[in-house]
Amino acid sequence: MTAAADLVLTNAEIHTLTDPDETAEALAVRDGRIVAVGSAFDVDHLAGVETTVRDCGGRVVLPGFVDAHTHLPMVGRRLVNADLSAADSPEEAVDLLAARAGELDAADGPDREWVLGFGYDESVWDDDRYLTAADLDGVDTDRPVAAVREDMHLASLDTRALDRLRDGMPDSDVQTRAGEPTGVVVEDALDELWAAIEPDRLAMRRAVHAATERATELGVAGVHDMVRRSEAPAVYRELDRVGELPIRVRLNYWSDHLDAVEELGLRTNHGSDRVRTGAIKTYTDGSIGGRTAKLSEPYADSERADGDSGETAEENRGQWVVDPAELRDIVARAAAADLQVAVHAIGDEAVRETLDALESADGARHRIEHAEVLTDDLVDRLAASDVVASMQPNFLKWAREDGLYADRLGDERRLTSNRFGDLLDAGAALAFGSDCMPLDPLFGVEQAVTAPDDRQRLSVTEALRAYTSGAAHAGFDEDRLGTVEEGKLADLVVLDRSPWAVDPGEVADIDVRTTVVGGEVVFDRGGAK
Repeated sequence: MTAAADLVLTNAEIHTLTDPDETAEALAVRDGRIVAVGSAFDVDHLAGVETTVRDCGGRVVLPGFVDAHTHLPMVGRRLVNADLSAADSPEEAVDLLAARAGELDAADGPDREWVLGFGYDESVWDDDRYLTAADLDGVDTDRPVAAVREDMHLASLDTRALDRLRDGMPDSDVQTRAGEPTGVVVEDALDELWAAIEPDRLAMRRAVHAATERATELGVAGVHDMVRRSEAPAVYRELDRVGELPIRVRLNYWSDHLDAVEELGLRTNHGSDRVRTGAIKTYTDGSIGGRTAKLSEPYADSERADGDSGETAEENRGQWVVDPAELRDIVARAAAADLQVAVHAIGDEAVRETLDALESADGARHRIEHAEVLTDDLVDRLAASDVVASMQPNFLKWAREDGLYADRLGDERRLTSNRFGDLLDAGAALAFGSDCMPLDPLFGVEQAVTAPDDRQRLSVTEALRAYTSGAAHAGFDEDRLGTVEEGKLADLVVLDRSPWAVDPGEVADIDVRTTVVGGEVVFDRGGAK
């Protein structure tokens, strides 16, 4: 006699997102895995006395989203500090920071020393400049103030914060004007800030709780988290041990941790059902927003990161954060230790050097994170290799007409940035993540299906696969996750409307009704009965 299911979803439009995509009416789950997918007639008989049966009311069911590149604690820190993504001007950003300072005055707890804001994007402001110390000094607080740009490659500090941190910062990454720091710092200079504001264990638990709650609201069942000098791995494992971690977490440790990872004998894919070791993550270049991504051709706009240099745009092609020789050493060492490698590379010069390093390394399925600026030959090289292109469709918000990339890269390169369509057509392995800008898969899917150029654009099915089976593949999880099939883990999301049926520009407006991880409902807005 067949054992009864623990959970049955019925009266649904279930998309398996297999190749080809198939649809079904119902599915059954037992012991955290899918045991049947098919018609309601085929599946409903698996319901027993103790089975939870949820009528989906005809709504769409998909595999749970997997965010292949994010910084989940940063999502939580934005939620518990000043969220500067809501600001539409420098003045409003300062007002949000001042409001946060007022909250700290009235609060007890471990986060009271600094006034922090995260996620500002000056490119959407009429006054499209970075925040400076002169701006942040207006927060009017006795605490140091820091505002981190959305890409996390640039931060703005008030005078108090600059005085505290300046001595430990490399001069080349501190912007100056007339010989004086402006308050804007980039790349390696941010290390001093991160060290100063790193949350303790209690604060990290609060950030992780807020972030995982937000993730489940968005249908995210698993993340590949990029972690560095942080309490986050310990917090994830603590929550996993006591059964309070609602999502799956793959820990991609920054190369700073390579000594410790080797000493502990960690290997890619080691871990539990919920928390596993992923890749060693390193950098090559910076960001387009900070004008530090490494390009073969100069930036199109004239402003330099170094305000004193007097150099023109023709002389600015970005910078190495990790130079090619050091990159090759990190890749070779990690691969020799049986560890996957994930390399941040945005500009085409950075991608080229990264492919050179990865193609010469042992091991398989290494990753390039971002790969935003690609030439035709780099698209072909990625397709011919087993390197995963781990990319962020939400970055296309900057590739629109008159957007940030039009300023930084010019029209030709903004239309050939993030070439998702070309990569899939060429046969490359494509995985999608958010880099928490924002943490919202449906926003990313909308960006991909409405991309301004055919070379960037994907179909709804292709975009959803990159956020499910493609991301699972990037984490060696294709046998466990990413499609709705018998034997797969029951990580599922129920959507209020079909992304195939709405206008492409409305995909991001679709509500997530229910999120299921391992057969357990971890978020429910009432989408199923």
